[in-house]
Amino acid sequence: MAYIPPHKRHSKDAESPTPTPESLIPKFKRNVQLRASNTKADRSGRIIYSNYAISRWFAVGLDDGNGDTSSVQLKPVSVESIERKTGEKPAILVKSNLNKENNEVKGSPWSSIAENILPDLLSSFEKVRAETECKDLKYVKPVMVARFGKILFQGSPSMNLGSVSKSCVTETILSKLKRTFYTSLPASYTGNIMAEVVSKIGVDFAKVKDVFLVKVELSPVRDMFIDISCLDMDLDLRLALSHKRILTSMTEDEMQSIKNLIDSAVLDPDVKGGLRWPFGKATSGDRYSVVGIWHTMSTAYQNSSIRLKVRYADRFDFITTYGEDSKEVVLKLKGIVSGLLEQDVATHAISDMLKDNLSLIWRHFLRCEPFLT
Repeated sequence: MAYIPPHKRHSKDAESPTPTPESLIPKFKRNVQLRASNTKADRSGRIIYSNYAISRWFAVGLDDGNGDTSSVQLKPVSVESIERKTGEKPAILVKSNLNKENNEVKGSPWSSIAENILPDLLSSFEKVRAETECKDLKYVKPVMVARFGKILFQGSPSMNLGSVSKSCVTETILSKLKRTFYTSLPASYTGNIMAEVVSKIGVDFAKVKDVFLVKVELSPVRDMFIDISCLDMDLDLRLALSHKRILTSMTEDEMQSIKNLIDSAVLDPDVKGGLRWPFGKATSGDRYSVVGIWHTMSTAYQNSSIRLKVRYADRFDFITTYGEDSKEVVLKLKGIVSGLLEQDVATHAISDMLKDNLSLIWRHFLRCEPFLT
């Protein structure tokens, strides 16, 4: 039987109870773009970058400081979401002489990483601050996060993945390949974070969420994202700075259009995303249409400087008719953002906070059993 996406399935029970507005989170696409004019989006229209956005990649431990990269190679792995789009397997960087039994950290790699990215962080944040003050954007929220996963390398117009031999694995060659940061992690990793790491890093339980929410907001704008291949560890690292503006007022017609969509949703645990709409009910006039669904279950922990979220996400994209679920860990670096927001903060103070956060990440978040094969 051919697969029928949830939004095209007829409801068998028109009287099924509908969820309340507080318990849903479909993503909505509006025919009027809700984003600042001084930004640009990628081809999907979902990721928005500021005009001054910084995007970088570099590797730590690629040559052990001696210029020899012979122990590093690109290993093809199976990732369905990538293979569906490109028709070929992506690859990850692996190190053949990595000692999996020895968890001892050599040196202080977090110090060199902090020194490497600090100028970009300060520059990006100052541009966010200047834009905010210039346009009097009162409801701007800057956020800096660390994500954990694996960097997937794919072929690009200037470099075919298959042409990269073992002897050519250098930063210059690798920088010409297309990269995707893959954040879906195994259950053993997220379980260890909750059972072991939480107590070690001094964060307190904040709350548990198992909800669908409705949020209407301007898309987050990426200002800086730096991907770091950590060859001496099991996972790679992404550090990202972004900001967003929240919609503070809506007309009655806009609220009614969204309410109509919410009221017609049907809870269904058998479909990706957990919600479906009866035939013809996934749009509200010509103003809003449901383009994707996220059902998230998350547990949050925090202290004064960081907020840790362990999240299970079940997603369905109505445009690509592709659904997936993933387990993810996000570390929000609240202390760094608070420091940057201070007008007269010293650069060395931000540098010290960055080093402390990276040290914590290196010691507790980058070990994981192999999960991409």
